Amino acid sequence: MNDRGIQTGIHYPIPVHLQKSFAELGHKVGDFPHSERAANEELSIPMFPELTSAQQDEVVAALREFAEKHPVKAGRS
Repeated sequence: MNDRGIQTGIHYPIPVHLQKSFAELGHKVGDFPHSERAANEELSIPMFPELTSAQQDEVVAALREFAEKHPVKAGRS
């Protein structure tokens, strides 16, 4: 994505239940596996009102290209 000039980011690398500000609740790794998995797999892509149709097409094309080069292995979803 970066090679194509498309910014990406990881905005939520730590699930809420594992953040310091919520430590008093006493949650640990494994308490919310879906949240933990999402935090490990999410990627923020460009998304804002001014994004043109052409720019959207560029992002989609880059994601498709990546997906074709890196297929999901069996057993992972």
